Amino acid sequence: MTGTSHPHSVVPHRPWPMCRRCCGIALDMGSARTRVWIAGRGVVVDVPTVSFPGTGAVYPVQRGTIIDTAGCARMLQRLLAGRLPRFTRAMVIVTAPVLDGVAYRTQARTALDVLRPRSVLTVPGARAIAVAAGADLSRPLMVVDIGAHLTEAVLLCDGAVTDARRTALGTSDLDGTTTPEQIAETVATMLTAMLRQDRTSLTLDALHRGILLAGGGALRPEITYHLTGRLQVPLSMVPAPHTAAVRGAAELLQAAHTHPSASGTLPPTVRRH
Repeated sequence: MTGTSHPHSVVPHRPWPMCRRCCGIALDMGSARTRVWIAGRGVVVDVPTVSFPGTGAVYPVQRGTIIDTAGCARMLQRLLAGRLPRFTRAMVIVTAPVLDGVAYRTQARTALDVLRPRSVLTVPGARAIAVAAGADLSRPLMVVDIGAHLTEAVLLCDGAVTDARRTALGTSDLDGTTTPEQIAETVATMLTAMLRQDRTSLTLDALHRGILLAGGGALRPEITYHLTGRLQVPLSMVPAPHTAAVRGAAELLQAAHTHPSASGTLPPTVRRH
């Protein structure tokens, strides 16, 4: 997790204080849908990722890439400005695709300036999914996230991204010439490439453990059926897989909020260097 206020440890959660200056937002801004969690309210936004600049609908995120930063800012202003207490300076956490992370994080932070956040943290979407699933991150874990426009396969070791693959293919393509078999085959191809290039046993260990499946594709039985047959490894679906990323980001945000650096104070046992 990276950001302007980066937590270095996880401590037990505590209720988010209900005050005008103590607001937390978790944001999952995908190509098809944007989901927002607000402290004390839960997931309050689950809508198409679309902006209305006055000349019709514009889709500012395409295939996991922000192509219209100003459009994202307009969308966030429209969705959130009226939901936040006046004069609040929120702590925000944003999920980001793994392989477009740097550019995505930069543009997302720029778009979020419209909300005047106190700080912005970012987290790989795969890690947020693993947190939402309550997965044991001390062991290698393979996360496959099949979204509407993007599919990612991510290897996590100790919670950090070790390897990743992506393809600009998702459930929205099933309306065209793409079949569920093709999506399953694409996932298998990505995992095979990761296995072949891994000079350790981490990828193999993760696959033996089983794949953690998330995204809207996890709700499509025609996709999971072909994945099971093609991969021949256990599949474990995250509960409510389409909202897993924003829920996991919310858990990480609450952990970050309890960290002493969030309030600018440190316990007596911690010294500044």
